[in-house]
Order: sequence, then C-alpha cells, then structure tokens
Amino acid sequence: YNEYKSYLSTMTRVALLHRLHRSLHGAAAAANTKNFDKVLIANRGEIACRVMKTCRSLGIKTVAVHSDADDRALHVRMADEAVCVGPAPSSQSYLDMEAIVKAAVSTGAQAVHPGYGFLSENCRFAELLEANSIAFIGPKEHAIQAMGDKIESKIIARRAGVNCIPGYDGVVADETEAIRIANDIGYPVMIKASAGGGGKGMRIAWNDDEVIEGFKLSKEEAASSFGDDRLLIEKFIDNPRHIEIQILADSFGNCIYLNERECSIQRRNQKVVEEAPSSFITPEVREAMGKQACQLARAVNYQSAGTVEFLVDSQMNFYFLEMNTRLQVEHPITECITGVDLVEEMLRVAYGYPLSYTQDDIGIKGWAVECRVYAEDPIRYLPSIGLLTKYIEPSTTDNTDTLGIRCDSGIVEGSSISIHYDPMISKLVTYGPDRDNAIDAMVRALDNYVIDGITHNTPLLREVLNNKKFRTGDISTKFLEEEYPGGFGGGDLGPEERSRLLPTITTLHHLKQHRTPVDGTFTYVVDVEGTRTTVTLISQNGNISIQYEGSTVPMDHDDSVLYHPRCRFTLDGNREVTLQHLEFNGVQHVIRFESSKRKVQILTPLQQTFMDLMPVQAAEDTSNLLLSPMPGSVSAISVAEGDEVLEGSEVAVVVAMKMNNSLKAPKSGKIKKIHVSVGDVVDGDQKILEFE
Repeated sequence: YNEYKSYLSTMTRVALLHRLHRSLHGAAAAANTKNFDKVLIANRGEIACRVMKTCRSLGIKTVAVHSDADDRALHVRMADEAVCVGPAPSSQSYLDMEAIVKAAVSTGAQAVHPGYGFLSENCRFAELLEANSIAFIGPKEHAIQAMGDKIESKIIARRAGVNCIPGYDGVVADETEAIRIANDIGYPVMIKASAGGGGKGMRIAWNDDEVIEGFKLSKEEAASSFGDDRLLIEKFIDNPRHIEIQILADSFGNCIYLNERECSIQRRNQKVVEEAPSSFITPEVREAMGKQACQLARAVNYQSAGTVEFLVDSQMNFYFLEMNTRLQVEHPITECITGVDLVEEMLRVAYGYPLSYTQDDIGIKGWAVECRVYAEDPIRYLPSIGLLTKYIEPSTTDNTDTLGIRCDSGIVEGSSISIHYDPMISKLVTYGPDRDNAIDAMVRALDNYVIDGITHNTPLLREVLNNKKFRTGDISTKFLEEEYPGGFGGGDLGPEERSRLLPTITTLHHLKQHRTPVDGTFTYVVDVEGTRTTVTLISQNGNISIQYEGSTVPMDHDDSVLYHPRCRFTLDGNREVTLQHLEFNGVQHVIRFESSKRKVQILTPLQQTFMDLMPVQAAEDTSNLLLSPMPGSVSAISVAEGDEVLEGSEVAVVVAMKMNNSLKAPKSGKIKKIHVSVGDVVDGDQKILEFE
C-alpha cells in the first residue's frame, strides 16, 4: 500500500493537469461515467502499474497476470487480484494466450488491456478474447493485422496518400535475394522484421557481407521475438530524425492527432531519450504529419490509441516508417503536454464511447522529456541483472521549480532484474514550461535517482542531456555513434566536476568519521580513481570550510547526510550538489556523483604513507579467453574445438533480454576448449571459450 501511495505521489501534478484540462473542455466523460467493472492487464512491470493507476482513478478493479518469477512484483501487489500464468520464460507465461484468456474468464474480467510488447499487437489474441466475449482494449483485429505487417502497412500507407520510404514491399526469401534487392535499392539498406517492433529484428547493412550477417541475425530475432521470421528490406535514410505522431480514434469516425514526439536518441534502434514536442519541425510540418497519420488510421478503420512513426530528413521531408497499434512506451510525454490521459481514452473507446476531445482541444502546453532508465552497461549497451539493493525515485520535492516529475516504474527496493524480460527499470519524465527547464529538471532528477545493485545507464543519459548538440536540438538517430564514436567512456571528471566533488566527499567523510561536530583542522589525502589531492577541512562551531589547491570553500549540508544515501550539500552558499553515498568501509567510499559511480579513498597523510607500502595485486591474464559480455543464454556455438578462426568472426550467440548478441573472436587462432553448450545460462564475464 505504501509503495502504491509513493507511486501515485509522483503522478499527482500531471494527473491534476489532466483533470483540469478535461473540465475546461467539457469532456463527454462527465455525462458517461459507466465503464468496465474489471480489467485484466496482460503485461508486467511499469506499464501494468501505469494502466492500473488509471483504472483505480476510474473505480475499475484490476487483475494482474504474472509468471512464477514475478509473484512478488509491484504490479501483482497493486492489483485487486492476481493470477499466475506460467513459469519465468515469457513464451510460457506472458505470451501464453490460452492461459491469459483463461485468467480473464475465471476472474470475471470484462476487458483486457495488453500494454505494450508481448501480446499487444497480436490479432490472434484479440480474436480469442472476442470469442470469449471479452473486450480487447486496443484496435480491431483487422487494423492490428494490416499495420502489424510492415509489408502490407506500406502498401496501405501509399494508397492512403502517406509518404513512404523507397524499398521492396515483398517478403525476402533468402540471403541471395536479400543481396540482389539491397543492390537494386542501393546501400545503405535496413533489414527489418515484417512483424517486428522495438528495435528487434533490425539491422543496417552497408555492403553484401553485412546483408548476409544482418539477414541471419534479424531472421533469428524475428522468429524468437514475434514467432514470424519474414523480413523486408528498404532504403536506409542516413542521418534522419525519428519523429512519431500520437493518434486517438473511436468507432464513430473521429480521429485526432496529439502532436509529435522526438525519438531520435537511440541505441540499437531502441529509443533512449524522447521529448515532446520536437524542437525541429514547424507547425506546418506538424499539421501535415498529423493529417497523414489520421489518413492512415482511417484507411484501416482504426479505433484506439496508436502511433504513426516517421523518419524526417534535414529538409523536413517525412516518410512513413511503421504504425504501432498499441500504447507506446513514451506516451507519458504526450500526456504531459496535452493533458490527455491516453489510457482513459483507450478504456472509453473500448467501452463504446466517442473520444472526449476534438482536434481543436489539442494544444501544446509546456515541454516534456523522458529518459528510459535501463539495467545495462552504458559503455557497451549490454544488459545487467541482479538485486536492487537501493532504490529511491526522485520526486517534485527535488525539483521545486518544475511543473512535475513522473517516474513510471514497476519495481521497488529489493526487486530483481531478470534475464527473462526487458531491462527497463523505469521511464523518468520531467515536465516544464519550456525545453531548457524540462532538461535541467531531468538532470537534477537523475542526480537524485538512487539505483544500486545493478549497472544502469543514468551516466549516459545525463551526458546526453548536457551535450551541446542535444541542448541546441542538433540531433539525429546517429547522435550516439557520432558523439561517442569509440563508445561512451563514462562521465568526465574535469576541473569543474572536481571542484564540486572534492569539497562534498571530504565533508561527508569527515562527518561519517566523527558523527558529531568536532572543532579543529583536519588534513586528508583524497584519491579519486588514481588522482590524489591533499585537502584540509576546518571545523569551527559547527561550520565547515574546505581548503585545497589554493581555494577555500564554505560548506553546508542537510541533516540527513549521515543516514540517507542521497546527500545534499551547498558550496559557497549557492552551489547545490547532490551525491549518492552507497558504500563505506572506513577509508573507501563508493559514491554516485552526477550519475557516474566512482570509488574514492580518503586517508590521513600517515595512513597514505603506509598504504603506499602495500603490494598491488596483479590482474588476471584473460587474453586467451572469450568471456560473455553479459548474462544470458547460449543460443548458438559456431565453432568446434580445434578450429582455426579469424579475428572478428562469429563464434557464439548469447541471447539476453530478447536480443541476440553475436560474440566475435577477439583474435585469430585455434580454439583450445569450449566451456559452454547451447542452452546454457551464463553470467557476465563467464568463460565461453579458450584459445591456444
């Protein structure tokens, strides 16, 4: 219950704005309050919690489904009822249509909301529900079928007058045909799953060799993720923006667009940072994109919330990419700038009501930014699993000058991140009167977001938000690879950052050591990842100042720094710094400073003298080993013991969180020993094979 209250508190401001907007526009819902009595949410994690939140606000009872691995998950605890639908693998639980329909029937649920992913775009699932007189809270089967097939959707889009990317509309039979088609279109090309989405089953190819590899991997991912291995090939528009239009449609012929979302910051074709509106397109282009999105929706008699995705080039030419016939992951930023609760509208449309809004009601109010917080190594983009040993979400009290902070999550402290499901921890959203305010609020929110026990991508998110090109809106889908060509190397610790870190960590160390104010002068040697600085702390009558490298910095701090992991300091009376204190063994602190995790050793000069006499342990030699870069399961081994391999050739494939990861030989040589078998579950850094 307390966890549920905490979740709702992060939504309060935005929810109030929604209700105010509804009352000002005389929403039809005021006269039509009857809705479903009970709804089953056929999903897990944050999206299940998010749908439950709206259901609760409307007085609708909720049913959760869960796997054995999720029996204590937050969405299970939030629901009025919960039904286990199978073991941990999603293919045996969250993708088991018969089990979920049975759960809906046995609990008396009148409708099912599918969330996103899993069965959300499965027309067979919608048909099964209809056969059991249960409403599917989403579009009709024919619309799912038409738009879910990327080949058919492009044909329909062209007929509806929607701009389309040049490409091959048929199914690609094999690698030979793929090479022929790619050469006919002209490189670069995009190989993509016909039934796909979410960046899975997609590869960019710049030559014939990459077509062969991309065809193989995309086909495998498509089969495992969607049960459909059909592929298509289209022209890859180099350096585009990814901009999408949110639409709402009902069974009365009404269809409106709710502005755009800028989704260009991506890795592995999956979105990382989104914002609404876009800082790039003009009102005229927005209107043209919105009208084409509605034309497409009407062409398939669409009824529900949906998203039409476009690629936009530097001249603002836009091309249809795909339509997602479900609630989109990044829908909260649209809710922030329009005041429309998209889940509520989906429920109303599914029950048979018309939309609560007309196109004239939809404006743009402020600016919203969303960061997808993933359990992954931000340097290598590889998933991380484990137990959340510390977890504290940011709130509006950490950002008093912004309109709101919203953290859509499905976890609490003590939750586990598993190899079986998507690595997303949460969707963190900040909402402000303008773009700069929303971005600044997001930076502060990330600094106040305590996540420990697993590796996560908040250092990369913070780096992107402070990037000069991002700040000016100069972005494209190639932003990350262009700004970090060698990969993200971790947050910088330059002179400015050091000027904030050294005084705060020295003050914190002193307070942790002495617990109560002690007058005097204290000298410390502060070692931040190999860089040492001598720092003097002066404490007098409870007042602390720090001296180092010729500077004197007066310090102030919150009373909570001794017992709370989130420690706030004020430097020079006006510079606020937040530092997360995660571990301390008496001399070494593990902290998170400006989102980056660091180790800081603080000793007295005498202690440092003795420490320098201690021998340094040599690192293990792993030059002849191939280690798994992430936890997952081994789906393929491409070599045998005794084989000669070339550097860069594929030797194994590890599946982690529904993504196929091809492991390459780090050098040329002979395979001495293979340490795993197909089907084995491996940890990160576990031995895969050994070279002679």
